[in-house]
Amino acid sequence: MKFNYNGLWKNLIDHNMKKKDLINLTGISPATISKMVKGEAISLTVIGRICNVLGVDVGNWSVLIKILGWINKWHLQ
Repeated sequence: MKFNYNGLWKNLIDHNMKKKDLINLTGISPATISKMVKGEAISLTVIGRICNVLGVDVGNWSVLIKILGWINKWHLQ
């Protein structure tokens, strides 16, 4: 299953941040950002760090990811 992180990228733009800023603020690796760009899964710990930095609730983001996953599945059928 491919994950969609477009909401996160939009949030970064809204905060006038770049992916490199996210790396510096969260301590996540460039390899993790690469996974996200490719639509691959990342750990819940990383999601938690990102949410803390951006002031987003983890629960809301996980619901969003689940909904996007359903939409992606529906489009692939």
